[in-house]
Amino acid sequence: MAEKNMPEVPAQQSQEEINEILRLRREKLAQLVQDGNDPFTITKYDVTHHSDAIKADFDALEGQEVSIAGRMMAKRIMGKASFCNVQDFGGSIQCYVARDMVGEEPYKAFKKYDIGDIVGVRGEVFRTKTGEISVKAVSVTLLSKSLQVLPEKYHGLTNTDMRYRQRYADLIVNPEVKDTFKKRSQILRELRSYLDGKSFLEVDTPILTPFEIGAAARPFLTHHNTLDMDMVLRIETELYLKRLIVGGMDRVYEVGRIFRNEGMDTKHNPEFTTIELYQAYTDYHGMMDLVEEMMKTVAQNVCGTLQITYQGKEIDLSHWERMTMVEAVKKYSGVDFAAIASDEEAVEAAKAHNVALPEIPTKGAILAEFFDAFVEENLIQPTFIYDYPVENSPLAKRKVDDPAFTERFEYFINAMEFGNAFSELNDPIDQKGRFERQVAERKALDPSCKAQVDYDYITALEYGLPPTGGLGFGVDRLVMLLTDSASIRDVLLFPTMKPLGGEAAARAEATQPAEKAETKPAEKIDFSNVKIEPLFEEMVDFETFSKSDFRAVKIEACEAVPKSKKLLKFILNDGTARRRTILSGIHEYYEPEELVGKTAIAIVNLPPRKMMGIDSEGMLISAVHEENGREGLNLLMVDDRIPAGAKLY
Repeated sequence: MAEKNMPEVPAQQSQEEINEILRLRREKLAQLVQDGNDPFTITKYDVTHHSDAIKADFDALEGQEVSIAGRMMAKRIMGKASFCNVQDFGGSIQCYVARDMVGEEPYKAFKKYDIGDIVGVRGEVFRTKTGEISVKAVSVTLLSKSLQVLPEKYHGLTNTDMRYRQRYADLIVNPEVKDTFKKRSQILRELRSYLDGKSFLEVDTPILTPFEIGAAARPFLTHHNTLDMDMVLRIETELYLKRLIVGGMDRVYEVGRIFRNEGMDTKHNPEFTTIELYQAYTDYHGMMDLVEEMMKTVAQNVCGTLQITYQGKEIDLSHWERMTMVEAVKKYSGVDFAAIASDEEAVEAAKAHNVALPEIPTKGAILAEFFDAFVEENLIQPTFIYDYPVENSPLAKRKVDDPAFTERFEYFINAMEFGNAFSELNDPIDQKGRFERQVAERKALDPSCKAQVDYDYITALEYGLPPTGGLGFGVDRLVMLLTDSASIRDVLLFPTMKPLGGEAAARAEATQPAEKAETKPAEKIDFSNVKIEPLFEEMVDFETFSKSDFRAVKIEACEAVPKSKKLLKFILNDGTARRRTILSGIHEYYEPEELVGKTAIAIVNLPPRKMMGIDSEGMLISAVHEENGREGLNLLMVDDRIPAGAKLY
């Protein structure tokens, strides 16, 4: 009997049926305990082989006895003989269980086992008449009783929100997810191997820091009771690593967890992994060469090729383009910042091209805005963008021939930034001045900001930092690229999620098995203080109304728009091959993370409208009312069973 002929998942079941199954499973466990066969008392089981090894070495193992253990994912009872499918870390394998081989009583016990139970199987490796490599059992041991019902692969665990919340179940029923995280581990091994081979030393630096250090990002705050002092979770590892270069460690790197209390979308999670490395006696050109060689090495070793596919696009990692930021902006916007002489001219250029002005509208800062508006989306193939303005590069060395720019680069693939590198600033006087200006500017914009100048780092520079090249890149984004994963949450085992509450919790509970079905009273809502707008008196003819294209859209990503207190940026699946961007001023009512994965309604045939320099391609529908003199708003969200692109009539 071949594995492919066995039922992969049970038929979709009602909540009542699931509750009954759960009751029966607990009864089975109680009976096992009563009979002295409590599986939870077993502390070990000798495993000799995994399923993938058995299949790979079948010629050598045929006829040999093996011992495997894993989760029973399918079972087919056929009288005196049965088949089951056991899934372990290596994959899955079919097991043949016959009464005459295991004994009458053990066979009776086996027939009562449930899908999801953890079992150990000892038996002979053989091939069935249909050619299926299998194990002919001589004993089957129940190692752990599953008291839950496995989610159905095609019905119960396709909702991305629940997959991220219950990663353990996701890993059980979606083997491709397990493969992604195996590859993530391989990528980290290859990165370490490459850097170790270049004589870099792996180190660890503090995660808890006394104040905001380095990058311009909002930190997570905490308090150390013994020292009675506020502390922050690090937003980068840079300044500690460069202290080590000062101390004579010429090549160092750290695989570090970073924490930033900021927006979430397909590319950002508040907790993520970076690698930062520093090499004495080289510059940012040396770092470019290192990045290119490292990326080619890792991709070749992990994927077996430098021509990869990411989200439908062919990416050639064998060729890397190099452009200055000024060259890139000129190429894609037509504006030559080399010919702009003053901040005032830059402001006029921004207004003429509908580019958002930064808080402090200097020429360099506006150049960076032009880059965001015109260039980044075009950088599909691997590209280095170098020579950044000094305004947004506080830790990079100025260019000797043009002090308005720094020796800094970022590299991009598929319109996404993957890493950032500098010729590190080693002038303590210049560094001190930049730090003090940066902190003053941040406090002017946000008086509650706890940023401070890291004067100890200035002291370290005064001892002498040699010419140094530095690089930082996101491991999670690299994993996304090499595993063809659309979202950062797909490559994090446990992405940051907002706890379910209220109505959301009720919906989640309804999708999960429960020991006993309970009827909850409907929530009573007081509408006595609610005011709504009067209905329009003017009639609209049907033909005019029907020109508005209302569609169901899936919210794939959502993030706060920088420098805006109201706007959220949505990336939407509208049923077409491309993703739609819509901005909506509802941040007062929703946090971005609670909307990801939801199904909403949008008008998709409105002309694009610039908002904060971003094209908003439509309008999300919300219900607005007034309550106690304050505006209330509810984003219109519908049943997740409605597919993306479904048209409203």
